[in-house]
Amino acid sequence: MFKTIKNALKTPDVRKRLLYTLLLIVIFRFGCYITVPGVNSIALNEAMGNTNGIAGLIDMISGGAFSRFSVFAMSITPYITASIVIQLLAMIIPSLERLTKEGGEEGRKKINRYTKIVTIILALIEGIGLYLSYKGAGIFVDDSFLTASLVVVGLVAGTSLLMWLGELINSKGIGNGISLLIFVGIISRLPSGLVTMWNLIVTSEGFSTKGLLTAIGILVGALILVAAVVFVQQAERRVPVQYSKKVVGRKMMGAQSTHIPLKLVMAGVMPVIFASSFMTFPAMIIQIFIPGIANETGFWAAIYNFSIATSTSQVGIGYSIANAIVYLLLIVGFTFFYTFATFNPAEVSNNIKKNGGFIPGIRAGKPTTDYLSSIISKLTWFGGLFLAVIAIIPMLLRFTNLNIAFGGTSILIVVGVALETVQQLESQLAMRHYKGFLE
Repeated sequence: MFKTIKNALKTPDVRKRLLYTLLLIVIFRFGCYITVPGVNSIALNEAMGNTNGIAGLIDMISGGAFSRFSVFAMSITPYITASIVIQLLAMIIPSLERLTKEGGEEGRKKINRYTKIVTIILALIEGIGLYLSYKGAGIFVDDSFLTASLVVVGLVAGTSLLMWLGELINSKGIGNGISLLIFVGIISRLPSGLVTMWNLIVTSEGFSTKGLLTAIGILVGALILVAAVVFVQQAERRVPVQYSKKVVGRKMMGAQSTHIPLKLVMAGVMPVIFASSFMTFPAMIIQIFIPGIANETGFWAAIYNFSIATSTSQVGIGYSIANAIVYLLLIVGFTFFYTFATFNPAEVSNNIKKNGGFIPGIRAGKPTTDYLSSIISKLTWFGGLFLAVIAIIPMLLRFTNLNIAFGGTSILIVVGVALETVQQLESQLAMRHYKGFLE
C-alpha cells in the first residue's frame, strides 16, 4: 500500500488527482464545523452533549457534523438510501431494469439523475424530521417559519454539496467518492478513540493496571479484526476457464487457459451500510410525526427503540437481541442482492460460450450457469455471515463499560474503503504506465 502511494506521488497526473481529492476532503471537514443558520450555539452544546441512538450512528458517519448541527449534519445517508430505493425499483420496474443492464453510458446517467432526485426528496424529508425532532430542545433561535426554512434548506444544501463532492472525487480525483467521504468521517473520530484509551490507563485515581490490560485487549482485538477483514476482502475463488483453438483472420490462435476471479465478499462493505440505513430509517420517519418519541411508551415507541438498537444500549437487551437478528438477516440479504446485481452468472456463461471457452468438467450453457451460481451462493453465504458477525460485535460490547469510537462496522467500512482506494490508485498507475509505453 505504501509503495502504491509512493509511486502515485511520483506520477504527475495521479499526484494532481491525489491533491485535488485532498482539497475536497479539507472542504468536507471544514463544512462539518459550519453550523446551520438559525441555530443557537449555546443551547446546541447542551442538547448535543451526548448523542445516542440514531443520532449517534449519523454522528459517526458524518464525522461529528451531526453533534454540531452543521450543514453536513445529515451526511450522505439520503444518497445511500436513494441508491437502495433505485436498485430495488430496478428489480420491479422493467424500464429501469433495461436502463441498468442495457442502457450503457446514457442509461447510467439517467439512473444517476433519478438517484439525485430521490436523494433531494429524502433529504428534504429527513431535514424536516430533524427540525421537528429538535424543535422542542430549544436549539433554534426561534420557532418562526423563516428559521425552519433556513434550517431545512441548509441541511438539504449540505447533503447536495456532499453528493457533488463525491462526484468530483470520482471524475477528477482518485475515485470511490461517496465511500471516501464516509471513510474520512469515521477516521476523524480516531483522536477521541485514543483519548478514551488513554483515560482507561490513566484515571482520576492514577495509573490503572486493569485499564492498561483492557486497552491492550482492545488493540489486539482491533488488529485481529483488521487482519480478518483484509484477508476476507482480498480472498478470491479462481474458476479455471479453457479456450479452444480458433481461427482469427488467417491465423490459428492456440488454446488459452485463464480464470474467473470470484471474491469472497464481492459486495464489499455496501451491505453493512445499506442495512444500517435501512434499520434506522423507521426511527427517522417516526421522529417526524412524534418528536418526543424517545421519552414515550407504546407501540410506536417500541418500533422506535427497535430501530435504534443498532447504535445504542439504552433500549434494553430484548430490543438489542431482536434488532441483532434482523440486522444479521438484512446484511446477508443485501449481500446476496448486491452480489447478484453486480455479477450475473447467466451473462458470464454466455460470454464464455460465445468466445469458445468452457470450464473444465462442466458443459457450456446452463450447466455452466448453474455451476457459477452454486459457487457464488456458497461464497456469498460465508461473506454475508462474516460481515454480519463483524457488524454485530459492537452491539455486544455496548453492554460492557467500554465506550470505544471504533466498532466492527467502522472497521469494515474503513478497511474496505482503504483497500478499494488503493486498488483505484493501482489501476490509475497501470493506465498511465501503459499509456506512456504506447506513446
